[in-house]
Amino acid sequence: LGFFDPIGYSKDGSAENFNRRRQSEIKHGRIAMMAAMGYITPEVAGKLPGYCSFSMNLKFADIPNGLAAISKVPSAGWAQILAYMAWCEISQDQSAGSPGAKGDFGFKVLTAKDEAGVTKKLNSELANGRLAMMATIGMFFQDGLT
Repeated sequence: LGFFDPIGYSKDGSAENFNRRRQSEIKHGRIAMMAAMGYITPEVAGKLPGYCSFSMNLKFADIPNGLAAISKVPSAGWAQILAYMAWCEISQDQSAGSPGAKGDFGFKVLTAKDEAGVTKKLNSELANGRLAMMATIGMFFQDGLT
């Protein structure tokens, strides 16, 4: 995977700052992986049946894919999304030294029999998160241009 710091953020040598940035990178990578799948899945598998908003008579099928969906989702829907995001942020202890600070939130998907296997899988998660961040931005640009 290698160390890549072209701007020199880690020149100060602070392990605490590096760990905080790595924690943020893992978190943003996980969100980007979900965003990339959320961007692609409705195109491939279709949309959920039913209504997004009964009061506005708005079905999930009526909401376009991509950036155009931003203006179609009702305010109450955005409030629910933001409330869920806030709950995800404050429901776990992410202070320095805690398991949450290292990205461990008790959801054990990445397991292996030996430490080398776990390290390999965590490095893969980091690389896939970086790729997903670039892919999501690429899909945003493509969607905005067409």
